[in-house]
Amino acid sequence: MSKLKIALQKSGRLSEKSVALLEECGLKFPNGGGKLITESSNFPVEILFLRDDDIPQYVEQKVAHIGIIGENVLLESRKDISISEKLNFSGCRLSLAVPKEIDYEGLSYFNGRKIATTYPNILSGYLAENGISATVEVISGSVEIAPGIGLSDGICDIVSSGSTLLSNGLREVDSVLRSQAVMVSNKNLDPEIQLILDRLLFRIRAVRKAKENKYILLNSPNGRLEEIIRILPGMNSPTILPLAKEGWSSLHSVISEEKFWEIIDELKEAGAEGILVVPIEKMIL
Repeated sequence: MSKLKIALQKSGRLSEKSVALLEECGLKFPNGGGKLITESSNFPVEILFLRDDDIPQYVEQKVAHIGIIGENVLLESRKDISISEKLNFSGCRLSLAVPKEIDYEGLSYFNGRKIATTYPNILSGYLAENGISATVEVISGSVEIAPGIGLSDGICDIVSSGSTLLSNGLREVDSVLRSQAVMVSNKNLDPEIQLILDRLLFRIRAVRKAKENKYILLNSPNGRLEEIIRILPGMNSPTILPLAKEGWSSLHSVISEEKFWEIIDELKEAGAEGILVVPIEKMIL
């Protein structure tokens, strides 16, 4: 039987979240002990743990059918592979930073200056788009120290909290790219492999949808039902059940995580009581 080969980063936060996602999708597989290849016992997949920079090449060459990497890694690699799904975790940004004492007034500051980075392709494209003529110094690590040792006038690097920049006397001045984890795939998958990938994507979307929504139960006087229903639409419409208390009903629905507090306030003003909000494990549409 054919197996879908998935390439994951072998260590780090992205690796941990990728493994957690597959486990939430119901896949069971041994993880740990330094293994570089493992198989699921209940789903036709084989998992390869690799360096993140190598994953785009392996997917392009079909050593792995799909991989989970940051968008920044994908764009920097310039490999001919496609995004199957944006996963909405491991968000970060690729940003320009300069020594904190610099009086920075815009991108023109970098004209004729040097920028150190491990992302020369993305940075060069960004500078060209903005008409900036700067020298890109490619280094493989410890980008933050480059200005301090005289190698560059600024840097372009991944930023999460910004604490690493501050500890090295730098400040963020411009965002080049916003990145998140993405699932990438070879563009020429065999039909049987594509079917397995489609089954996995179905599970991933169900898990993600559940995280983006909450299940809500509340009690409402029957005279306020129409008003509350307008505030609280479900996937089709709320479920309404009569309560033992005469003149009252229980409403069950799903609300978006983004609108949670806004909707709760409106419901209370409309007379809703006994509001209970619970997480959803899976959500199949």
